[in-house]
Amino acid sequence: MGAEAKAPLLEGRTGATPAQTLGNIVVSIVGTGVLGLPYAFRTSGWLAGALGVAGAGAATFYCMLLLLDCRDKLREQEEEVDHDGNYTYGDLGEKCFGAIGRYFTEVTIILSQTGGSVAYLVFIGQNICSVFPTTAAGGEEPPRRVSPAAVVLAVLLPAEAALSFIRSLSSLAPFSILADACTVLAVATVVREDVQLLAGRGGSPFQGRSALAGLWGVPFACGVAVFCFEGFCLTLALEASMSDRRRFRPVLLHAIAGVTAVYVCFGVCGYLAYGDVTRDIVTLNLPNNWSTAAVKIVLCVALALTFPVMMHPIHEIVEARLFPSAGGWARKRAAVQASRVAVVGAVTAVACFVPAFGEFAAFVGSTVCALLSFVLPALFHLRLVGAAASAWRRAVDGGFLLLGLAFAAHGLYTVVSGL
Repeated sequence: MGAEAKAPLLEGRTGATPAQTLGNIVVSIVGTGVLGLPYAFRTSGWLAGALGVAGAGAATFYCMLLLLDCRDKLREQEEEVDHDGNYTYGDLGEKCFGAIGRYFTEVTIILSQTGGSVAYLVFIGQNICSVFPTTAAGGEEPPRRVSPAAVVLAVLLPAEAALSFIRSLSSLAPFSILADACTVLAVATVVREDVQLLAGRGGSPFQGRSALAGLWGVPFACGVAVFCFEGFCLTLALEASMSDRRRFRPVLLHAIAGVTAVYVCFGVCGYLAYGDVTRDIVTLNLPNNWSTAAVKIVLCVALALTFPVMMHPIHEIVEARLFPSAGGWARKRAAVQASRVAVVGAVTAVACFVPAFGEFAAFVGSTVCALLSFVLPALFHLRLVGAAASAWRRAVDGGFLLLGLAFAAHGLYTVVSGL
């Protein structure tokens, strides 16, 4: 099984029920990116941000269906190719474009997972610094701020290097559920604070808030929104885990629609509450008291524990390429562990140079996530199903392909022009 086919967190002996599948989809999608949505709405305006998130949700659902159509097309040939029918994202790339297609798909998955992992570290570093903002200085010097990079190197690097030795994904799965539960707790804390601030303002909550802050802010909001829909490459694995696969599409629709609605409401409420002072991680806007500090610490601990889950697809792909043979078990095991520590160290080093969570999330979402979520599904669908599809269906696929490429080019240009 390919590296991107992560085992579902909830599954019975005969496969996952619709309720379990719904939970698996939500867990695979929701992550720390949701806490950056209010800042994206501040950048684009509340109306433009809402439309951008809704559009990203609809596009993500459509492209997930494209992957399922591609898999169904290949399943028609199961008897001819002697395949079990459980194709991974990398398998689709190989079926469409040979070894190059598989390599490109896997590299894109690695970059996407790396972006999410780096975002986890940046998020943890900035939130820990907000809880412990200063350190004592000698003499008459003012207190010094704790650096997020120092937190990442001194605390997270040793911890994550040690956790990388856990190779069983089933052992890590509970941490992922815990992290999502803590994310929900953080969202609830922010919403409570939003309601209190909006109630205290009086008058219209939209007063002084921009509906459209500028056209350049719309791609930024869309990039953060695409980043928020994590777990796209798990679509095929989630469908394969279901006991009645025919019911997967309506379950997927309900999950994406529900998550999109929550994203829109949370982003709008956060921006309306904090306005132009909305931070790129909205938890940084919370007051400095013991309750919010406890929420931040619990959330950061949970994310640190689930970080190995984010790294798991990267480790599997790297190890499959570097250590394909099974000989010399003890030596291979040592080499695998060394490679895991090296990969964690490289990701940690990248996180130390990321200046802001919001801009980084928008960049990752508009580049590698756009390739993974829009460009590759449309390209694979045109390649496998295009000949039998109608003209308008091919036109829609071509539109998604071009839009995804333009979106990725814009995200790359924005970063390069800002250097």
